[in-house]
Amino acid sequence: MSTIYWYIIIGVLLLGVTMVGTLLKDLPVSTSIVYLGVGIALGPHGLGLISLDIVQDSHFFELLTELAVIASLFTVGLHLRRSLSDRAWWLPVRLASLTMILTIAGIALVGRYLLDLPLGAAVLLGAVLAPTDPVLASDVQIKGVTDRDTLRYSLSGEAGLNDGTAFPFVMLGLGLLALHPDQYAGLGGLWGESPFGLLAWLGWDLVWAVSVGLVVGAATGWTTGKLMLRLGRNQADAFSLQAFLVLGLIALAYGLAEVVYGYGFLSVFAAGYALRYLELAMSRHSAAPPVLGASAPDDDEKTKLEAVNTPEETAHYLTISLGRFNNQLEHLFEAAVVVLLGGVLTVQYLTWDVVWFAPLLFLVLRPAAVAAGLWRSDTGRVQRVLTAWFGIRGIGSIYYLTYAISHGLPDDLAVRLTSLVLSTIAVSIVVHGISVTPLMNWYERLVERRASQRDQPAPEEVRV
Repeated sequence: MSTIYWYIIIGVLLLGVTMVGTLLKDLPVSTSIVYLGVGIALGPHGLGLISLDIVQDSHFFELLTELAVIASLFTVGLHLRRSLSDRAWWLPVRLASLTMILTIAGIALVGRYLLDLPLGAAVLLGAVLAPTDPVLASDVQIKGVTDRDTLRYSLSGEAGLNDGTAFPFVMLGLGLLALHPDQYAGLGGLWGESPFGLLAWLGWDLVWAVSVGLVVGAATGWTTGKLMLRLGRNQADAFSLQAFLVLGLIALAYGLAEVVYGYGFLSVFAAGYALRYLELAMSRHSAAPPVLGASAPDDDEKTKLEAVNTPEETAHYLTISLGRFNNQLEHLFEAAVVVLLGGVLTVQYLTWDVVWFAPLLFLVLRPAAVAAGLWRSDTGRVQRVLTAWFGIRGIGSIYYLTYAISHGLPDDLAVRLTSLVLSTIAVSIVVHGISVTPLMNWYERLVERRASQRDQPAPEEVRV
């Protein structure tokens, strides 16, 4: 096809990104469903304009989905405006650790004994499908820094954390398949004849990579924020290039973590949260951030910044300006990846196994793991049920899958896992996309009604 037609297609898609969300706001159809439909229409079973294959072109999909997840994780970190000492953090931490591990174990058992996969492939399948998606789950995440709803906060924090905490189990699956990237040659190899393979995985892939990723990201975000605040108090246009600042901070946090064998996903999430925590600390942990632009709401960004007087107002301006750009970047990646996902959903990758596997994952394995993870927590029955249901799978799973394929996953296993993963993601996009608007609208009405009955001033923290 001529290049000029691709200009037209890309132009229509980019314009669609700006229009579809508004048109579908009150309908039980998410934008991701529309993107998926567009991709199918452009794929081999439609117009034939997309001729990619996710196994053969795994390096391309790995890079694209990696960028999409990174952009989303930074946004999630920026939105979580609560102190680390806040009890609300326990919920996403429990979901991203205990719930995720139990989900991996459940999927691995199904993969080993019902799908007849090798143990390593079964563990890998669990690690690929266990994390919830920070990109496609935006409709159930917190709406902004003043949103303190328990359900939204839990799902946002889980999506921000578990894309990094799933990585050790991807490495475990690759190790069991003798495909682990050998960073331990000096220690006799991780998965060779050395008796210390499991200890090396625990110490290096789990403890070291997770903790270093969080520390490096937090230090990078905090240091960059402090530097920008010092510049911002001296010159009104210090934040005029938000795009460069966002991209630079994300790239720096990710690269510094990876070079010392930490998890870049966790580092980017921690960098975003560190910027938000800096603003929170400067506001003396006030529940409400400073109000900006009230005196001149229609003026340009430079005029608004010139009206900022205090360090905490400057810090808040920094976070909202970065978040605004990153939100746009996130939506752009979502459209690109989901359209391409629809374009590679050929008959080859549609399997009958998904007819029973997807319901088992969404209706049994995820709810059971959430029930265990949130046992005796400060959540109500409705909040636990909705947390269990909104375990949306998506772009993060595609990244882990293509990462494994790029590291030598045998062709037969690559095709089998790709069929299961892509089919499950497609089902998730459709069923969760249809249910998200009516369920979340019902939930918000329920919270408001319970709050009015109890005469509580903060309905978003009502337990239902």
